[in-house]
Amino acid sequence: MRSAEAPHVAAESAAFGLSPGLERERIPFVVLQHVEVTAQLRRLRSILVRAPHVRLLQLGRLDERIAAHLDGVVVAGSYGAGLSTQALASPDAGNVFLASALAIESGDLHALERLLALTEALPESRPGLLSAFGWMPGARLLGLARALLDAKPAWWRTVGVAACAMHRVDPGAALTHATTDASTELRRRALRTVGVCGRADLLETCLRALRDPDGQCVFEAARSALLLGDRAESLSTLEALAAEGASATSIAAQQLVLKIVPNDRARALLAMVAHQPGQERKLIKGIAILGDPHYVPWLLEQMSAPMMARIAAEAFSFLTGLDLSYLDLDRRAPEGAPTVPNEDPRALEVGLDEDESLPWPDVGKLAAWWQANGGRFAPGTRCFMGGALTLSSCLEVLKTGFQRQRIAAAEYLALLTPRKPLFAVAAPAWRQQRLLSSMDG
Repeated sequence: MRSAEAPHVAAESAAFGLSPGLERERIPFVVLQHVEVTAQLRRLRSILVRAPHVRLLQLGRLDERIAAHLDGVVVAGSYGAGLSTQALASPDAGNVFLASALAIESGDLHALERLLALTEALPESRPGLLSAFGWMPGARLLGLARALLDAKPAWWRTVGVAACAMHRVDPGAALTHATTDASTELRRRALRTVGVCGRADLLETCLRALRDPDGQCVFEAARSALLLGDRAESLSTLEALAAEGASATSIAAQQLVLKIVPNDRARALLAMVAHQPGQERKLIKGIAILGDPHYVPWLLEQMSAPMMARIAAEAFSFLTGLDLSYLDLDRRAPEGAPTVPNEDPRALEVGLDEDESLPWPDVGKLAAWWQANGGRFAPGTRCFMGGALTLSSCLEVLKTGFQRQRIAAAEYLALLTPRKPLFAVAAPAWRQQRLLSSMDG
């Protein structure tokens, strides 16, 4: 999308033949290509922002392509908008993202109202609408976000809170009211936003919300309270949630707890997980966060099991900072290795194998590397990406690490500096790069 924030990539449009001499009858096909590719790239982006093999540089290249194709649709005017509307016959996140971005860009409030109604009725399409608000530059949202925050429908207010959160803008009094709203979805979003935006004045509100009847609200309240500096009630709540099986919420709670508790307490918590049948993956993820070299021999053992090999290698990389593929410490996938369960590009957001794109480790080479270099890593200490956990190391990972590593670094940074906004690792790459440049100063 052409804006002061995102550079227009003319070469992308030229590749599809958008030039003054283009035959008139070919233009509709070109615009249709822009519409379809924009939606496809948005679906892909939803995976890449949490992928184990994507750095900010690669994310930036993808974002430039999205911006270029959006420009192509915008330049087509009403014809491009019409094709985007037709694509909503299949209202997945990619098509909804495109239509929403166009509505925001053009200031078409009627189109936006229709999209709000559509996404309220079809929850699976909501990520597309929300990501459009996160994609657009903040200047385009002035007035619009306030109107959403002041609206009567709970879904509209949820979108307003989410828009502010993605830009790390304080929603003000509207956020305070939203934390106790009758709408469960709005409360969840608001309680999460409190921590994301560093609203220290709402710490007590989060602590009261630890008794919310909705379990996800409890998690969001505990997470935000922890980010705001509480190390008592929120931590106890997260420990209790972490003990509840291997759900996404349980694992997320475990990751937070392990980032903040002392090493001896962390090892005791991991020992409890180790005694629970079928919790090997949860245990490996916990070891990755704790970063204690004590567990490396066990991780090397797990790399011999196909179902655990890649995630164990990722944990090894979290601890040592090694890029296995770059250093030729990987190997080809073994015969009969697990594959992605669903290759339909329209199902990208539904459930790819979380190990997809992780390298297959060469256990012999890694064991030899550890034998030669393990002495640099003292058991009982915390290691993150090859060194001590510090503000500067977190900043470096935000600049150069893979997305999963960057997600961890952002959370570490917030925990080390409570009450400051959480770094947005899923924001458009140019916005992230601008913020990282300011943090250098």
